[in-house]
Amino acid sequence: MSSKFLKEFKEFAIKGSMIDIAIGIIIGAAFNNVVDTLVKKVLMPPISLLTNGINFQNKKLILRPELFEGEKLIREEVAIEYGTLITVLINFVIIGLCTFFVVKIMNSLRNKAEDPKEKVIKPPKDIELLGDLKTIMEEQNKLLKEMKNKK
Repeated sequence: MSSKFLKEFKEFAIKGSMIDIAIGIIIGAAFNNVVDTLVKKVLMPPISLLTNGINFQNKKLILRPELFEGEKLIREEVAIEYGTLITVLINFVIIGLCTFFVVKIMNSLRNKAEDPKEKVIKPPKDIELLGDLKTIMEEQNKLLKEMKNKK
């Protein structure tokens, strides 16, 4: 059972799927930092200015305030931090828009690369050679059957 699992994992890793996933995760993490900075440092300050200095990141609905006895914290604050949700939703919208524009640009480049006048897609050379081999083998089989029928 374990050798079968290792064999499957080896096939998965060698075929490049694992590398593609790793690259996607790394690029995604970097993209997340860009979007996070864009939201916190570029978009939120003007929105805060338009809303009379409100900082959404710090907005929360306190359900139970923290309780101190002197300097000692006796009870932690319980709060719904809806400002963080607003910031995350803005991040989500920006990521969605950026992804949409990247896909749109990629599709546009792909459409430009394809010649709309040439509808026939030429197969790769190795596929052509396999087709030629298949034709030759069919002809040989036909000749062998004819020779067998003549005997």
